[in-house]
Amino acid sequence: MKRTGTPAALRVAGEADLAAIAAIAIATGQDEDWGVAFPAYIRFLIANGTLLVADRAGAVLGYGGALRIEAGAAPACMLTDLFVHPDEHGSGLGRAILGELWRDQPRRMTFSSLHSHALPLYTSFGVDAWWPLLYLRGDVRALTMPGGWSAAAAEPSRVASLELAWTGSDRSAEHQMWAAWPGGAGVVASLDGQPLAAGTIGGADSEFGICHLAVDATAASDADARDAVVAVLSWLDPPDGQARACLPAPHPGTRALLSAGWRVEEFDLHMTSEPGLIDPLRLVPSPALA
Repeated sequence: MKRTGTPAALRVAGEADLAAIAAIAIATGQDEDWGVAFPAYIRFLIANGTLLVADRAGAVLGYGGALRIEAGAAPACMLTDLFVHPDEHGSGLGRAILGELWRDQPRRMTFSSLHSHALPLYTSFGVDAWWPLLYLRGDVRALTMPGGWSAAAAEPSRVASLELAWTGSDRSAEHQMWAAWPGGAGVVASLDGQPLAAGTIGGADSEFGICHLAVDATAASDADARDAVVAVLSWLDPPDGQARACLPAPHPGTRALLSAGWRVEEFDLHMTSEPGLIDPLRLVPSPALA
């Protein structure tokens, strides 16, 4: 793919762009479930968020996505994706896509990779790094269900209803999508019979684990937030015992997993226009959709 003098145009992505978007993702080194999860995720963004592609004479050179999420007093615009074909790095396409996605969006956030171009670009749009999001992997058999806790499968509608009541955020569409992934299911974790955490698990092969987990922040202590994560993970039964959880570094569950022999495979940086758009002590976020 060689650059030409013809400028690229930004347009809204559609179903017909799915293969080209996947090709960009592969070219930039992303490791995804190309059969189920990635296509479902892209279709979700097309239907529920904003997904743009940079197109030059019919060739897709890059793409970016954004989603409005509830974040305190007002919604925030989360950058979900920003990838440009390596042959186009330095061309300004990433900046152009990001400028359109974040135009007229003062409350901004993303999880930035450690790519050398990422932080300078994002900080130029007024966001700063606050804490790392750790990609933790380990053996669920090394974890023990905390005393008084239980976990049980739940319909995505039940999970979404609890999260809406606790946070004011309607994540129904996300929970439906995650539950449809390989190994996907909703889960509710309860302490002495009282639901305190709700989320969805799923993902193919090495991606299997917690997709997203919310807690009742008005009722859950730091210890409860920790135990909710351990309860859900210890409830899992993957064939090889291995699972993944993406935890904010300050989350109370991080220390518990590291103490149980779980290890950090990689990490991203949580970047926002202001602190507090995500509660790192309570939420187990999706790296893509928070």
